[in-house]
Amino acid sequence: MYYQRLRDLREDKDLNQTDIAKLLGIDQRVYSNYEIGKREIPTRFVVTLAKFYKTSTDYILGLTNEIKPYR
Repeated sequence: MYYQRLRDLREDKDLNQTDIAKLLGIDQRVYSNYEIGKREIPTRFVVTLAKFYKTSTDYILGLTNEIKPYR
């Protein structure tokens, strides 16, 4: 599921939920709900995170296993 990828990407960068919540301009508790699958993450946040992690939105959403972004 995509929420597992959110956590994996964050942990790979040694960041905590508060760091990512600040990047997105939201409360840490809201971001936590995205990571555990309680709430759907808005498209604009998926795009922001894909750029931040240098990956594709498709990777974050689980549509591909290719972590490298598209050209």
